[in-house]
Amino acid sequence: MDNNLCFNFKSDISNVEIPTKLNNPFSTYVPEICKIAVAEFQDYIIAESPYWNYDFRTRKGKMFGVLVVRDDRGKYSYLGAVSGKIDRKVDCPELVPSVFDVSTDSFFINKGMTELTSLCNQINAIGDSSIRDQLKEERRIKSTALQQKLFENYHFSNLSGETLNLIEIFAKALNKLPPSAAGECAAPKLLQYAYDQKLQTIAWTEFWWSHPENKSEKEHKAFFPACENRCRYILEFMLEDDSLYNQRNIS
Repeated sequence: MDNNLCFNFKSDISNVEIPTKLNNPFSTYVPEICKIAVAEFQDYIIAESPYWNYDFRTRKGKMFGVLVVRDDRGKYSYLGAVSGKIDRKVDCPELVPSVFDVSTDSFFINKGMTELTSLCNQINAIGDSSIRDQLKEERRIKSTALQQKLFENYHFSNLSGETLNLIEIFAKALNKLPPSAAGECAAPKLLQYAYDQKLQTIAWTEFWWSHPENKSEKEHKAFFPACENRCRYILEFMLEDDSLYNQRNIS
């Protein structure tokens, strides 16, 4: 079992109450053991972020997530993830990665993005409006097809071991396509990794990380529930609970 992404608690948690049920991801309630994990994980961010080449003073903040877990030996630890990516050029091997493997189908996503970039460059370089409109339509068709294929390769599991991709999850719930960036939020990433590693899920939350002096964004270090637009139907499927949305903001 590869649990190398688990952070060991530095704090003494022997007297901390351990939840008997995973807290509602759409609630604002944060269990005490999760607050301890978040404080330690934030120390990790402070120590490691200078190596990320991402200046939170001048760039947009990020949503991070923490999930407290228990292994088959009874040991408690926690996982950490960021919603989306820090930056395309930044590798954070200690964080739970995307459920999408970029090497799928000979790196189809990288090849597709290169094609779209080439089309954009052609559009910008051409003065003839009719040719430009034709290229724009070609770009739209390619972009839609690439997004469809991408969503088809985001696979999530539920408690019963059933696996669906994003297209299937949103079609089952809404009969609609997933919104942009669905599947890249911290909560579903953390939950999928825990499932894959056979870890018991104990408590979780998400928080905003930016620069304390940046007043134009969300409050630095503030806790937030999982987002409704992208995560609601994914988490309802993964947790096999279609009542989560109606129960948000209660513990």
